[in-house]
Amino acid sequence: MLKNLFAAMPVDAAHEAFDDLLDVPGLRIERIVSHGQKSPSDFWYEQDEDEWVIVLQGSAALQVTGRNDLVMLAPGDHYWIPAGLRHRVHSTAQDGPTIWLAVHRS
Repeated sequence: MLKNLFAAMPVDAAHEAFDDLLDVPGLRIERIVSHGQKSPSDFWYEQDEDEWVIVLQGSAALQVTGRNDLVMLAPGDHYWIPAGLRHRVHSTAQDGPTIWLAVHRS
């Protein structure tokens, strides 16, 4: 079935939206739409699966353990997050939605 990544965009800017686009054994692809959201200051992701993220629209900054600088993502920028690497979303664009794809591999 043909679908469009930019169709049926969430309209509630108060909440970040996570939508699975594909979920098959060993692989999950999700669309994330952020409206200025970020991780709480005391929260870190530390996942059991590898993750590759790409920003399609907007911008984001990731804080990653072991890096002194933030990982700044603009449209087209992508970043590999191996399983077990602690990371958090430092910020997303305030002036419009940030649309990402996250590919999770177990």
